[in-house]
Amino acid sequence: MIRTDWRDHDWQLIHAAPQSPSLHMALDDLLIHEVGAGHRAPTLRIWEWAAPAVVIGRFQSLRNEVDADAARRHGIEIVRRVSGGGAMFIEPGNTITYSIYAPQSLVSGLSFQEAYAFLDAWVIGALGELGIKAWYQPLNDITSEGGKIAGAAQAHRGGAVLHHVTMAYDIDTTKMLEVLRIGREKLSDKGTASAAKRVDPLRSQTGLPRAAVIERMIAHFRHLHGLGDDSLRPDELARAEVLAQDKFSSARWLTDVP
Repeated sequence: MIRTDWRDHDWQLIHAAPQSPSLHMALDDLLIHEVGAGHRAPTLRIWEWAAPAVVIGRFQSLRNEVDADAARRHGIEIVRRVSGGGAMFIEPGNTITYSIYAPQSLVSGLSFQEAYAFLDAWVIGALGELGIKAWYQPLNDITSEGGKIAGAAQAHRGGAVLHHVTMAYDIDTTKMLEVLRIGREKLSDKGTASAAKRVDPLRSQTGLPRAAVIERMIAHFRHLHGLGDDSLRPDELARAEVLAQDKFSSARWLTDVP
């Protein structure tokens, strides 16, 4: 396969109203197939969350990663995504999440590590414009002098690659440690103060409102790679809603790895 570059493609932006965690999982599953089949142009999708969530990786054990009782107590939905990687703690006003749906040709010939670095480069540049010295940390983190900023995950299928990133704009560390078991293991011996340092949010590093950070990210992508404004088509949304209900809201999918 001949390798393509960003500017070889007609990139489109989707930035829709807040949606449920299960619908976001479904949209990722749907849109990677749509781009792979050539039914949709390569796309950058900025997520808006309608509810708090814990998102676990495709191959993670539910019981090992999440305290389900604590999640229920805090009204946090647990969902499983189609990509690998680790668990993400999501609160709507505290999180910036985006997905890139690209033809496989964009990362053709690259190793997994090289593909992560390549697909993260634009957002590291955007963070630099915001005054944050950030860098890619293998395999799937974006970090800074203040601490980790974001985690990424990928899925490859049907001639396309899905690369999605969750960034910490702000974070309720206490609540995160109640809900994520892995967080407790990593941080329990260091205390909550150290936990806050491990993930250093964009709010403290930029002093900007969340919407302003997203606006600057979009502008940087548009400057580098070109980016038209698009939206979800009615048929895409309808199919994603069915997929969210039948697959991503089902106990069978969530407990696929108990």
